[in-house]
Amino acid sequence: MNSYTAKQVAEILQKDDPRMNLRTVRYYTQIGMVPPLELMGNKRVYTDNHIHYFRAIITLSRTGETLASIQGTLKKLSLVDIEKISQQLTWYEPSRMIENETLKITDDVMITISPRISAELKQRVIDSVSQALRGDNQ
Repeated sequence: MNSYTAKQVAEILQKDDPRMNLRTVRYYTQIGMVPPLELMGNKRVYTDNHIHYFRAIITLSRTGETLASIQGTLKKLSLVDIEKISQQLTWYEPSRMIENETLKITDDVMITISPRISAELKQRVIDSVSQALRGDNQ
């Protein structure tokens, strides 16, 4: 497992969100948004697991959740679930959110479609998903 300083973590995360500076990394650590630092030798360090937590925080904040809500959510989740959330960060890039169209098929299913696909293909995707869901309910 890799180890990082707070400055290194901030540099990594700034590629995902320019607001994730050294001060923010330290603040989130101080208020317990991420697990306590790990001891390696005689130093406390951040690890890859901390990076997953920070990326999950960025992802959830982009969905409109408050810091308090995010903190409560993260405390309930396993590391595997936090990794899954952190991997969804690219779905919430501002350029993608503006560019792509998100359609609600049911309360449980939403699809996001690029504007680069044709209207015909878009309709076939919607019809296929709707048909699959109807088959699921029978």
